[in-house]
Amino acid sequence: MSKTIGVIGSGFSGISAATHLANAGYKVIVFEKNEMLGGRARKFTTPNGFTFDMGPSWYWMPDIMEKYFAEFGSKINDHLKLIRLDPQFEMVFSDEILAVPSLYEEWNDWIETLESGSAKSLQKFMTTAKYKYEVGMIDFVKKPCHSWTEFVDFKIMKSALKMDLLSDFRSYTKRFFTNKNIQCLMEFPVIFLGASPKKIPALYSMMNYGGYQLGTWYPLGGFSKLVDAMVCLAKNMGVLFYTNQEVLKLNFFDNQITSLETTDHTFEIDALISSADYAFTETLLPSHLRNYSKAYWEKKTFAPSCLIYYLGINEKLENLKHHTLFFENDLDDHIEEIYTTKKWPENPLFYVCCPSKTDKTVAPEGHENLFLLMPIANNLSDEESIREKYLHEMLRRLEKKTGAKDLLKKIVYQRSYCVSDFKNDYNAYGGNAYGLANTLMQTAILKPSIRNKKIKNLWYTGQLTVPGPGVPPAIISGGIVANDLKKVI
Repeated sequence: MSKTIGVIGSGFSGISAATHLANAGYKVIVFEKNEMLGGRARKFTTPNGFTFDMGPSWYWMPDIMEKYFAEFGSKINDHLKLIRLDPQFEMVFSDEILAVPSLYEEWNDWIETLESGSAKSLQKFMTTAKYKYEVGMIDFVKKPCHSWTEFVDFKIMKSALKMDLLSDFRSYTKRFFTNKNIQCLMEFPVIFLGASPKKIPALYSMMNYGGYQLGTWYPLGGFSKLVDAMVCLAKNMGVLFYTNQEVLKLNFFDNQITSLETTDHTFEIDALISSADYAFTETLLPSHLRNYSKAYWEKKTFAPSCLIYYLGINEKLENLKHHTLFFENDLDDHIEEIYTTKKWPENPLFYVCCPSKTDKTVAPEGHENLFLLMPIANNLSDEESIREKYLHEMLRRLEKKTGAKDLLKKIVYQRSYCVSDFKNDYNAYGGNAYGLANTLMQTAILKPSIRNKKIKNLWYTGQLTVPGPGVPPAIISGGIVANDLKKVI
C-alpha cells in the first residue's frame, strides 16, 4: 500500500510538492484552511462582475513554469493562454515616464535615449545576469541546502566568483549606469526580495534576466489561472484537495507525526509537508520538537507586508497600462520606513495593476479592474482609517497620471487587504506578504531548514525556506522538498 503524505496549504509550493509526490506513487492529501485553493494567489469575484487576483500579478521567469509542466508530460500552453505585455510596464518618475519595451531586442535603442553609452553597459549587465540565471536556476536553486558540502562541485565552485555573492545590488548597478532612473529600473526586480538593494546580493541580477529579457506575461483570465492549471494537473495525478480544513493539531508517537486533526476530521498520515507559514507551523509542535525558537524568528529579516486595494471603477481610464509603478518619491526613504523606522510611509511608492487593459473577462464592459499595492512594514496597526488615507493618496496620483477626475466617486467595488488580513488568512508571521528576505545571511543553507531536525517525517516548503520568495521559487521549493522526502519515506 502506498504511503500517505499530508500537505498543509495549497499555495504554489504545496501544490508543487503534492504533484511531484503523487507522480512518484504516493497518496497525497492537501489541506487548505481557506475556502479557495491557491494561498496568496487566490481570486475572488464580485456580484457586479469583477474578478480579482488577490496576490501575484507579475508573470516572470516563464521558463520555470514551462519546465514544471514538462516534468509531468504536459505543456503549459495546453492549460494557459499567455499574452506578452507591451510595454512590459511603465515607471512613473517625478521627471519622466519610462515605458519598458516588450522585446529585449528593442532595449538598446530605447535605453540609449536615456543615457548615452548605456546600451553597451546594458549588454554587459544582462550578459552576466543571464549567466547567473542559467547557473543559479540549474545548479544552485534546486539544492535542499542541508549542508555547504552540496555546493562543493567543480562547476559551482568555478562559477562562485561570477555570481557576485559578496557585492550588494546597489553598488553593482552603479558600476553600469549613472542615470538615476535606469538604476531604479534595474533595482525594481529585487525590491520585493525583502530588503534594500544595499543589502541584497548582486547575485539577484539574475531576476533582471528572468523578467526583462524573458518578458512580462499575463495568463488570460488572471494569475489564478496558473493555480487552476496546477490543481488540474495535481488532480489528474490523484491528489486530493480539502478546502475549509484548517489543521488544528498534530499527533505524535516516537517523534513521528502519526495523524493530523482538521476542522472536521482526523487523518492518518505517514509524513507531512507544510507549505503554510513556517513559524506558524512550528507552533503546532511541542516546544522541544521545534527547529527554531521564538527568538530565532524575531531576529530574522522578513520581506515587507503591503496595503492592497481591489477597486472596480465605472469608467475606462486613459494613459494607464497593465502594470504601472509610481516611483515619483524617493525609493530609499520608503525602504527606510519599511525596514528601519518601521512606520507608515510619508511619501510612498506604489504599484497599480489594471488587468482589464488586457483582459475583458475581469471587469464589466466600460469598467476597469484596479489592483493597488503599497509595500509597508510588518506588524503595523492597519485600521480602516489609515488604509483610507493611503487610498486617497494613491488615487490622487493615479488621477494625475491618467487625467481622470473624482475617481473616489467612480468606485463601484472596493475592498482593502493589509497586515491583519495576512495574519488572519495565512497565519503570516508579522503579517508579511512575501516571506523571508533574500539577504546574504539568509541565503541557501542560512535559510530555515526544509526538514525538521527532531521529527523524522516533517518537512517545510515555501517562501520562508529555500530557495526564497516569489512564484517560480515557490514552485521549485515544492519539488526540492518532495525529492528530499522520497529519500526518507
